[in-house]
Amino acid sequence: MYRFQHIEYLWALVLIPVLVGLYFLLLNWKKKTARKIGDERLVKEITKHHSPARFNLKFLLLLVAFALGAVALANIRLPEGSRQVSRNGIDVMIALDVSRSMLARDVKPDRLERAKLLLNKLVDKLSNDRIGIVIFAGKAYLQMPLTGDHGAAKMYLSAATPDAVPTQGTVVSEALKMCYSAFNAKEKKYKAVVLISDGEDHDEGALTIAGKMADEGIVINTVGIGSPDGSTLFDEVTGEVKKDNEGNVVISKLNEKELMGIAEKGNGIYQLYSNTDEVANNLTAQLGSMDQRTVTEDSLVNYRNLFPYFLMVVLLLLVVEILVSERRRIARKVAAVAPKEIFSAGLLFFFLMLSFTSQAQENKEEIKKGNDAYEKKEYGNAITAYKKVTDKAPSSTTAQYNLGNALYRDSKTDESVAAYDAAVKNAARPADKAKAYYNKGVVLQNNKKLPECIEAYKNALKLTPQDEDARQNLQKALVQQQQQQQKKEKKEDKKDQQKKGQQKKDQPKDQQQNQQPKPQPSKLSKQDAEEKLKALLQQEKNLHDKMQKINAGSVARPEKDW
Repeated sequence: MYRFQHIEYLWALVLIPVLVGLYFLLLNWKKKTARKIGDERLVKEITKHHSPARFNLKFLLLLVAFALGAVALANIRLPEGSRQVSRNGIDVMIALDVSRSMLARDVKPDRLERAKLLLNKLVDKLSNDRIGIVIFAGKAYLQMPLTGDHGAAKMYLSAATPDAVPTQGTVVSEALKMCYSAFNAKEKKYKAVVLISDGEDHDEGALTIAGKMADEGIVINTVGIGSPDGSTLFDEVTGEVKKDNEGNVVISKLNEKELMGIAEKGNGIYQLYSNTDEVANNLTAQLGSMDQRTVTEDSLVNYRNLFPYFLMVVLLLLVVEILVSERRRIARKVAAVAPKEIFSAGLLFFFLMLSFTSQAQENKEEIKKGNDAYEKKEYGNAITAYKKVTDKAPSSTTAQYNLGNALYRDSKTDESVAAYDAAVKNAARPADKAKAYYNKGVVLQNNKKLPECIEAYKNALKLTPQDEDARQNLQKALVQQQQQQQKKEKKEDKKDQQKKGQQKKDQPKDQQQNQQPKPQPSKLSKQDAEEKLKALLQQEKNLHDKMQKINAGSVARPEKDW
């Protein structure tokens, strides 16, 4: 009997009436547009090469291809050779942590790969048990319900990666709840959970859930994978050590205390991963000591998947749709030459994709070389490496940003500013643009280009208002600009005074005597004058203290990393 593996994809067929409705609206719009043009005979003359029948055929081909594509996604399967099997066993739910902390390499090659290896051996040993799989990180998902198909279990385990769960974290309580919901609620025994995690994030609700599950007859065994001392994580893009937002190296540590508590509450055992065979044997012995039940079920030996045939038909329909022309006269000509053109285009597309993949890998390697040279303070070599990437891919924000840092360190300030401008232009994320604006502002500030520097800091703060370094440097730049303005005004006043003094020297003595200013009697009392003098001295002291505080707290160097 034919069955759908993913019947939920058949909902896409609901869109077919919508597409048909849109098609008829398009035909109606074309008719109205033709009537608006004017004379009917003129319209027919203009559109005489257009074939409405061929236009309808092209739409029909696309519609059928869409429908068959939905059926292909649902995957019709034909069970081949089913048999009834009687066995003594239990139901085991595997809860596997796939958070990014499981990529730590304190267990080689990493924690997640070792966990998969352990579970594959465990599945081989649980030949009479039904197995289900839950994967979790910041959320938990039922990857596979309870089944006797151990081959499918291995397939799902091999496909488990951090990308399968978009939300990061370690929510053990949600994983336990998901396992609980997968069991038969009417049974009070024959049920067990194997939880594998580094338990990095403390989940307060996990102990409570474990206790409730134990009351329902579910035994929970835990395996801690990793080391209590912890290990660094590596960025998947650059391959470098991962850092948090404050620039600190991220250390992922095994939380044995939480995993021990869950096993204790769940009437199971806790094991620290050390040897794959040893841990698998201990778990098998623990699960084998539980009460077993006899189950008779249909065991599907194999499935024959039919989706490739549907995909072949879809591809054929799309090719035919391309070959069918709406023009009457050149239909055959197009049909005769199109296959060769399609093959050439496909071949060109393949080589282009291969070239792009190779180029992206080369760019990544060059950026890493530049980063290594930058760390060793070999700024010339770093600039060379970054420029190799920017020459090939000018839109590489990472390369442009790092090039700006290296150029600044090499005292090439103008080129550094240009590199930061390029990073701002190509950056997709506001935070990346803000970092480039900030570093640009520091370079300009150190080169006394205060108006441009102030504008750069303002742009950085518009994108990241919480950046305290940018705020302090902006305040310092504004004070420096004010001081420059005051110096400029004093210099102009001095020039005016010198000019007036020279004019007085050139005047006759009797005229100078006539122009001597007469002293004005003071309108202030002695007490008022002393109070004003004290106020002016206090204002000068406050300004001096403020300047010292700003200079001490500001960050005047482009040290922010990508």
